[in-house]
Amino acid sequence: MSIFGLFARPIAGAALLCGLLSAPAQTAAQQPYKILNTWKLGGDGGWDDLRADPPAHRLYLTHGTRVDVVDTQTGKLVGSIADLHGTHGVALDDAGKFGYISDGRGNAVVVFDRATLATVATIPAGTGPDAIVFEPATQTVWAFNGRSNDATVIDAATCKVVATIPLPGKPEFAIVDGKGTIFDNIEDKNEVIRLDAHTNKLTAEWPLTGCESPSGLAFDSAGGRLFSVCDGKKMAVTDASTGKSLATPAIGDSPDGAGWDAAHKLAFSSNGGSGTLTVIDAAAPGYPAIEDLPTQRGARTMTYDSAADRIYLVTAEFGPRPAPTADNPHPRPPIVPGSFVVLVVGR
Repeated sequence: MSIFGLFARPIAGAALLCGLLSAPAQTAAQQPYKILNTWKLGGDGGWDDLRADPPAHRLYLTHGTRVDVVDTQTGKLVGSIADLHGTHGVALDDAGKFGYISDGRGNAVVVFDRATLATVATIPAGTGPDAIVFEPATQTVWAFNGRSNDATVIDAATCKVVATIPLPGKPEFAIVDGKGTIFDNIEDKNEVIRLDAHTNKLTAEWPLTGCESPSGLAFDSAGGRLFSVCDGKKMAVTDASTGKSLATPAIGDSPDGAGWDAAHKLAFSSNGGSGTLTVIDAAAPGYPAIEDLPTQRGARTMTYDSAADRIYLVTAEFGPRPAPTADNPHPRPPIVPGSFVVLVVGR
């Protein structure tokens, strides 16, 4: 090409240059996920939610009557917060000092020192605290009580309960926007609610169209979108300002956890029934599922580590399901002792 031809098509050249510059981001978003590692932790008992602490390279796993703490750089267990009753969730303060455990069977929130893993306080909550979040704008901890259908609000500075807020039904996973607003799925009403942490008031109830029994919840703070995972293999995408339904993309079976990757605009659903991780492209029209990664049966909860761009899931092996009885018509299969693992997913 002559020098005249080179300058005769500046628009095409610019378009080519922009395409080359944008290619790495597009490739990263579209590159498929895979299981990179499996950390065998062992131990007995069931599990529920887990929480990544990216700056500290730690992973907190609720595991029966304790919370296991794993180094995410080595995959090794570094300690546990033990002697609890039945753990469900972990919240972390924004100062890197304390963590908060919802001890469901103990009807309490347990506060621990993140440096030593020592328990420093036990605070009575409602009945069956499950989801738990730290709200940074008000420096409060919110425990969502699944059996008493309310939320216990705790002042993080004093470790005292400052409010108990009645809820319209059974609360599931909750999420904060970082500015004083909290969202929570109401499982038995098929809705998501909005709470104001400055006033301790319920400010909105929004039905989740096409969603049954919403559980896991993720939040796109930049785009103002909520992602609720539901039974019936659906994810409900909701406008966080108006409550308007935006989409209901297909996901896997029996989901419980959700996650959000802000860098690549991807939403995740961990599906314990199908043993898959569904990846939703939230930047594309229609919110298509771009991957349904096989994980392992029972891997129903997850957490996303934004610093490492890793997804962590937990599960175990199961024995044969017992025969149904009149007292227990839908028995669960037993967990094989010592089979508890963390699945590390990345690209």
